[in-house]
Amino acid sequence: MALFRAKDVKQFSDVELQENMDKLRMDLVQHYGKVSAGGATENPGHIRELRRTIARMMTEQNRRRTA
Repeated sequence: MALFRAKDVKQFSDVELQENMDKLRMDLVQHYGKVSAGGATENPGHIRELRRTIARMMTEQNRRRTA
């Protein structure tokens, strides 16, 4: 799944934003599952980037709700 920057996130419609956030959350859960099972992920920095991208999307959702 591609990671998005703030300018990319702002261009999404509300539906696209929610769909992409759901996909990223599922990807994050899968990575956490690997780690909790005792395995190592191929790229540990990917978890951090996933969390940050989800936070960007949540920030944009909140901004749209209040605006």
